[in-house]
Amino acid sequence: MLLSKLSKKVIICSAIGVVSFLLLVSYVYVEQSNHSNPVVVEDDFFQEIKEEKTEPVNIVLKMMVDVKGEVIQQGVYELEEGARVQDAVKMAGGFTKDADLLQVNLAELIYDEMVIYVPKVGDEVNAPQSNEINGKVQINRASIEELQTLTGIGPSKAAAIKAYIEEQGPLKTVEDLLNVTGIGEKTLEKIKEQIVVSP
Repeated sequence: MLLSKLSKKVIICSAIGVVSFLLLVSYVYVEQSNHSNPVVVEDDFFQEIKEEKTEPVNIVLKMMVDVKGEVIQQGVYELEEGARVQDAVKMAGGFTKDADLLQVNLAELIYDEMVIYVPKVGDEVNAPQSNEINGKVQINRASIEELQTLTGIGPSKAAAIKAYIEEQGPLKTVEDLLNVTGIGEKTLEKIKEQIVVSP
C-alpha cells in the first residue's frame, strides 16, 4: 500500500516536471522568435509629419507691369515671376491691327514696374523701355553701354557683368556682383548706390 502511494507521487512529480520543461522550452523558443523578427510599428501621425516636412515650399513672386500702346486693353497687369512680354500682351487682349510687332521683343522676361510699350506701324519715335529706376541703372537689364555709365566700369568690366548675368541668370542682390571677374569690394562700393537689382 505504501509502495503504491509512493509510485503515484513519483509519477505525478515526473509529469509535473515534464510539463514544466515543455513550458520552459516553449517560452525560450517564443522569446528567440520575437528577438529575431521584431515587429516595427510606426505611428501614422509621425509618418504624416515626416511626409509634410519633405514637401517643398514654392514661393511665387508677383510682378506688376504697365502695358501701353497698340494693345486692345491698356492697363496694369499682375503676372508671376518668369513670365514674358507675350504673356503680358495676352492679358491686355493682344495687339491691335496697327501694332508694329517688329519692335516688340515678345520673349523678353518681365520685371516688376516694367513698362511695355507697343508702337504703331510708322511711328518714328517709340516710348523707351527704360533700364533706370529712380535714376539708378537696372543692373540685370542694362546694356553694355549703360553699364559703362557706372563709376569705374569700363568696356571689359561691363562685358564681364553682362556675360555673367546671361550665363548665371539675374542677380539676386548687389553683392552678387562680387562673383563677376574683375569686380571687387572697392568697385562694388563705388557703384552700389548707382544700381538697383530687379529681375
